[in-house]
Amino acid sequence: MLTRRRDLRLVLSAGIISLTGDWILMIGLIYRVYAVTGSTVASALTMASSFAPQVLLGAVAGVFADRWDRKRTMIAADLLLAVGLLPLLLVHSAAQVWIVFAVMFWEGSVQQFFSPAEQAMVPRLVPDDELVTANAVNGQVSNVSRLAGSAVGGILAAAGGIVAVTLIDAASFLVSAALLALVRTSGRTASRGGGAVRARLAQVGAELRDGLRLATRHRVLRALMIFALVTSVGEGIMSTLLTPFVEHVLHGTPQDLGLIVAAQAVGGIVGGMVVAASGHQMRAGRLLSYGAVAFGLVDLAIFLYPLGYVAVWPAVVGMIIVGLPGALTLAGLISRSPRPATRTWAG
Repeated sequence: MLTRRRDLRLVLSAGIISLTGDWILMIGLIYRVYAVTGSTVASALTMASSFAPQVLLGAVAGVFADRWDRKRTMIAADLLLAVGLLPLLLVHSAAQVWIVFAVMFWEGSVQQFFSPAEQAMVPRLVPDDELVTANAVNGQVSNVSRLAGSAVGGILAAAGGIVAVTLIDAASFLVSAALLALVRTSGRTASRGGGAVRARLAQVGAELRDGLRLATRHRVLRALMIFALVTSVGEGIMSTLLTPFVEHVLHGTPQDLGLIVAAQAVGGIVGGMVVAASGHQMRAGRLLSYGAVAFGLVDLAIFLYPLGYVAVWPAVVGMIIVGLPGALTLAGLISRSPRPATRTWAG
C-alpha cells in the first residue's frame, strides 16, 4: 500500500505544497499585473516568461538533473525558488513590472531541474509492482494543486496583492524543502565524469535533429505538431484574455478568477477518469477530432454567453464541462502519435 511508503508520502506532499504555492502565485500575479498595467500584453509576457524555460532549457537541464543527487537537487531547487521570488516584493507600479518577467523566467528555469529529479526519484521509493500506481497518484498532484491554489490565489490577490502571494509561494518552497530533507532514501546517482555529460548533451542534440527531420517527413506527426502548435497558441490567447474577461465583462473579482481556473482542474480530474474508463472504446483519431471540436465549442460558449446573460457561475460550469473534451483531446493526441520502430522523437 502506498500509504505505508513514508518517503513517497513526503515527496508527494512536498510536490502538492510547492505546486499549490505556484498556482497561488500565478493567479495572483496575472491578476495584479493586469490591474497595475491595464495591459493584456503585460499579462501575456508574465505567462511567456514562465513557460519559455521549458523550451529553452528542458532537454539540457534534464541531462544535469540525471547526473546530480536527486534529493539534493530538489532541495537546492526549492531554496533557490524561494529566494528568487523576493524581488517581487519591490513591484509597486507598472514601471517595475519588468521585475515580474525576470523573476518568472528564473523560477521557470530552476523548475526545469526540479521536475526531472522528482520523476527519477519516485521509482526509488516504491517496489516495481507499485510503481504504476505511484506514478498515477503523482500525476494527480498537478490537478489537486491547481484546484486548491487557484481558488486561494484569487482570495490572496484581492486581500494582499503581490506581497501576499509572493510570501505564500516562498513559504511553500521552504516547507517543501523541509519535507524532502526528511526523506531517508538516497538520491545519489552513479558517478559520471564530465565526458559523460558532454556525450549526453551531444546525444540530446542528435535526438532533437532526428526529431525535426521526422516531424517534417512524417505526414501524421507533422499534422499533430501543427495541431498542437495551433491549439497551444489559442490556449495562450485565452489564458491571457481571461483576466480582463472576468474583470470587465463578467464584473468579477480576483476570487472569481481563481474559482474559474480551479473549476478547470475539477473538469480535468473528472475527464481523466472518464477517459480511463471508456476511452479505449474509441479510435484515437476520433478522440482527437471529436474532443477538439467539443473543446472549441465549449470555449466559444464561455466567451459568448455574456452577450445574453452576465454572471460568473456559467463560466465556472463551462470550465468544468470543458475538462471532458480536454481529456479526450489529450488522450487522442498522445495515442495517435506514431511510434517508429527505429527511434522515437525525444523532443
